[in-house]
Amino acid sequence: MYKRPQFKALFERLSEPRRFIQVLSGPRQSGKTTLIGQVLRELPFPSRYASADALEAREPAWLGQQWNVARRELAASPGRGFVLALDEIQKVPAWGETAKKFWDEDTRSGTDLKVVILGSSPLLLQRGLTESLTGRFEILRLTHWTYPEMRDAFGFDLDSFIFFGGYPGSASLVADEGRWRDYIRESMVETTISRDILMMNRIDKPALLRQLFELGAQYSGRVLSFNKLLGQLHDAGNTTTLAHYLDLLSAAGLMTGLRKYTAAPVRTRASSPKFQILNTALMSALAGRDSSEIRKDPPAWGRWVESAVGAHLLAAAGHDIRVTYWHENGKEVDFVLDKGEVPAAIEVKSGRAREAMPGVGQFLKRYPGARTYLIGGDGMPLEEFFLGRVEDLI
Repeated sequence: MYKRPQFKALFERLSEPRRFIQVLSGPRQSGKTTLIGQVLRELPFPSRYASADALEAREPAWLGQQWNVARRELAASPGRGFVLALDEIQKVPAWGETAKKFWDEDTRSGTDLKVVILGSSPLLLQRGLTESLTGRFEILRLTHWTYPEMRDAFGFDLDSFIFFGGYPGSASLVADEGRWRDYIRESMVETTISRDILMMNRIDKPALLRQLFELGAQYSGRVLSFNKLLGQLHDAGNTTTLAHYLDLLSAAGLMTGLRKYTAAPVRTRASSPKFQILNTALMSALAGRDSSEIRKDPPAWGRWVESAVGAHLLAAAGHDIRVTYWHENGKEVDFVLDKGEVPAAIEVKSGRAREAMPGVGQFLKRYPGARTYLIGGDGMPLEEFFLGRVEDLI
């Protein structure tokens, strides 16, 4: 079975004598449950896995029950260590405070119980961690699967990855695109919105949130102000509500809004967002068009390629690199990478480049010394880009 790169990091962390709560955070189908199962099977000491998906886990006492069972099993095999893995932890009421209580008790008593926490709602995970477990945890973030992973695990070529995206659970269905679309819509989109967003957050206008996502999938790669968005949505709302809903969709791994690059972060936050889908499977499933039809439509395929590049940048860049866009006086740069020093401007072409890139030229005038890249066309081959490291671009 294919092992994601994070396998080695988690295995090594749990093998160390140091104790931190290990947190696996990532969107649905990023492989969190599979990864912890692989690690637990190969660790040289016993473990216990429990998921809060069951209804009885919604009771506050559930977490304490699991912890005490793990303590007893550890006591039965002294000197070997023990790992307790708790999945979908965000569904347990007040889980952060409870985990802090038991973790601190084990620390004081010298109990060598190692804990791994998994959750499909990064926003709620972060809330519980920062409110209760500060200084006690390390986060290991899992993103959507990348092109090399889908290629190595399922034999995807680059065009297949650009259209079908990085959901491993859907890979076996791509030969039947109608069935594949149904799976993505029902198992990924609807489940994420209904269970990870609507059930876990106060949403006063759920129809507006759904409409925002559908519009974002349709216009991935486009810059739209929130005021203009309100004119296209069928539910009344305001710009603050839309911004909040976009943050929730981003935390759930569906789509995000890239901000305009400036040297001043405050101005960046105030800019109109550029919609960016986080997995091209989402825009493909909602488009309702077969992959062969999209590939024969150059403007449409160009949007898919640009969205795939943006999703890859966000997945591979990590928290040290800011991914933005740039627009000024009618000139635009598709993506800008910023690590606090010299920015890198990236233009994406799905076919042969036949003209200069006026947006990049204008960007260089505004920010002399910036690095510039053309991805696709006459520039860096798409295959090379998706196989390379984003940090090497800046």
